[in-house]
Amino acid sequence: MDGTLHRIEGGTAPFYLPQADECDIFAAAFAHRLPLLLKGPTGCGKTRFVAHMAARLGRPLYTVSCHDDLSAADLIGRYLLKGGETAWVDGPLTRAVREGAICYLDEVVEARKDVAVVLHPLTDDRRILPIDRTGEELQAPAGFMLVASYNPGYQNILKTLKPSTRQRFLSIEFGFPPPEHELPVVCGESGLDESRAALLIRIANKLRGLKGQDLEEGVSTRLVIYAATLIAGGMNFDRAVEAAMIEPLTDDAEVKRGLADLVTALAG
Repeated sequence: MDGTLHRIEGGTAPFYLPQADECDIFAAAFAHRLPLLLKGPTGCGKTRFVAHMAARLGRPLYTVSCHDDLSAADLIGRYLLKGGETAWVDGPLTRAVREGAICYLDEVVEARKDVAVVLHPLTDDRRILPIDRTGEELQAPAGFMLVASYNPGYQNILKTLKPSTRQRFLSIEFGFPPPEHELPVVCGESGLDESRAALLIRIANKLRGLKGQDLEEGVSTRLVIYAATLIAGGMNFDRAVEAAMIEPLTDDAEVKRGLADLVTALAG
């Protein structure tokens, strides 16, 4: 469990530049005790957005990075041996319910199917978490909120949310920000000047246009920031773009050469 969990206390909100009314929707969902689902491509700011809102609302945040082996027991908890004795240890979802925290399940569709069964009673008007192993039934306090995310453009047919689960959540669609919004984010996070950051964003948008053709995924804002950080630190522009915006996208040598040629044409 510890390898997937990050706990953040409420405090100064990390920088996040809203694209629309997503902050208002999140705040309304929290106020009305409604679960929230974030949909969008990898690296478009979903995790930063949740951390930003948790800090703004003054709530602790438990983030769980879901994966193929993540089970309901990993979220709820299990009995473990401690000092020669068996003791119950809460999982991150249980701790979030007990504390009235926000629990964020990142890429929830990657988790095992039994996870959805655990979430259902927390995502309707009951707002309860039954713990069969201990006989407890926890009532979620007002401060608890369940947030989940996934990338609908990346998942195959075997890894999608069932309608019975998806329709239990409010939902917000995320995309990559327009250049005028992405520019201050890249500059602010990396320290790179606006002219070179704008060129990186132009390159990123051209590469994003290749998604579904030569590439499975487009260049995330995160990767643009990585490239900008390398350049701001003194690395050659072309080498930084190769390391941060080409190599992470594909292992195909021919595709990489084509992307490099495209970058050269754009960069001049």
